[in-house]
Amino acid sequence: MKWVTREHPKTDRIACPWLIRKYIDPDAEIVYVPRDEVLAYAERERATSFDAPGARYTHRDGLCTFEVLIADFHLGGDPALALMSRVVHGADVSEDPDATPQSPGLLAIADGFALLDVDDQRQLELELPVYDALYAWAQAQIR
Repeated sequence: MKWVTREHPKTDRIACPWLIRKYIDPDAEIVYVPRDEVLAYAERERATSFDAPGARYTHRDGLCTFEVLIADFHLGGDPALALMSRVVHGADVSEDPDATPQSPGLLAIADGFALLDVDDQRQLELELPVYDALYAWAQAQIR
């Protein structure tokens, strides 16, 4: 299935594809399009929209999209994902940058990747291992 979001990904638009492919839709094709084309693309291609204004899955009730996906797909029973979601929240939600001590570091990593001169798909490919490592760290913390 196709999943579509805004181009020029940062924290939530990399964390969400990681979560989607690991726990929701292992064969997901992630598509980045201009902000004003997300909903039209989703309708035209029968794609699931995320992290964009009016998207099916986006920020809600103070939660970032990563947290919304965890809630809506009932993934909250995994304590490592719950810890990881707090780190992602702090890196993504500007009103709560210090949600965890790790959040500013994840934001700095995301900002650095966003500054690379690569297209969105290449950035996704390069940055996904950061979230594998973050999940491994979270698992180690809860043991």
